[in-house]
Amino acid sequence: MRLLDEQYTRTPFYGMRKMVVFLQEQGYTVDRKRVRRLMRLMGLETIYPKPHLSLPGEQSIRYPYLLRGMSINRRDQVWSCDITYIRLARGSVFLMAIIDWFSRFVLAWELSITLDTHFCLEALDRALEAAHPEIFNTDQGAQFTSHDWTSRLRESGIRISWDGRGRALDNIFVERLWRSVKYEEVYLKDYQTVSEARNELAAYFQFYNYERYHQSLDYKTPFEVYRSDHSQSIL
Repeated sequence: MRLLDEQYTRTPFYGMRKMVVFLQEQGYTVDRKRVRRLMRLMGLETIYPKPHLSLPGEQSIRYPYLLRGMSINRRDQVWSCDITYIRLARGSVFLMAIIDWFSRFVLAWELSITLDTHFCLEALDRALEAAHPEIFNTDQGAQFTSHDWTSRLRESGIRISWDGRGRALDNIFVERLWRSVKYEEVYLKDYQTVSEARNELAAYFQFYNYERYHQSLDYKTPFEVYRSDHSQSIL
């Protein structure tokens, strides 16, 4: 699972067959059935479109992708979030984060040992205590299509946008965040426990928000851009 996570971060477009070949070249005896089971356990999904490989959300309402061609030019215009797998020495946890598209500022994050909806709602509630976006964009995972999640957004007057299935580029800023988190923090450490992972990730997100310079933000930090009153397009 550690190797799958690292390879997926490098090549999220690899399907089951390529992942099987990759693991076999590392000396593991695996077949497609085992790789499929592990990837589903980790919440990993290849980014190209595939028919009927994930369960639809609870609701009959389907929300469109609202961001195609949109110019992102102010904070709290668009937020998005996602979940990623974080390995531990024994076991794993799942990390969820909410990011502001304009500034790349991480508004809230949370860890869980399961892929239930509760930990996502905890992060959402914390983020909404500070501000409200105009649009909230997510993938069509069960957590973000659930009644609890969508009703929170609708009650707050937030427009809901869903990615097309298998379209990782629809949520590209979160994908870039995960690459930074994995390569600059997770892969350099060997978390032993959930509490250690929480403490180390808290320190990293503090660094990411307030100290880490972003080339795409003209070498400013996410916090500098988020708190700024100046509007400039980043798309």
